[in-house]
Amino acid sequence: MTMHGGPFTEREYSVLGLMAEELSNQAIGRRLFLSDSAIGKYTTSMFGKLGITDDDTNRRVRAVLTYLNRP
Repeated sequence: MTMHGGPFTEREYSVLGLMAEELSNQAIGRRLFLSDSAIGKYTTSMFGKLGITDDDTNRRVRAVLTYLNRP
């Protein structure tokens, strides 16, 4: 997958996989034993690496589609 800011970390892939299961950031944090703030930082990093902007209303969907279409 094309990345604008480098490859995803293992943790980012974990967060993205849980996003694909339709979990909220809060639920992802509980599952991974991380704070809401930490999950927010991971999602911001992932969106940046994918070139997804803050004003993109479908950014979670686009990120998940990228995850599902990875090689």
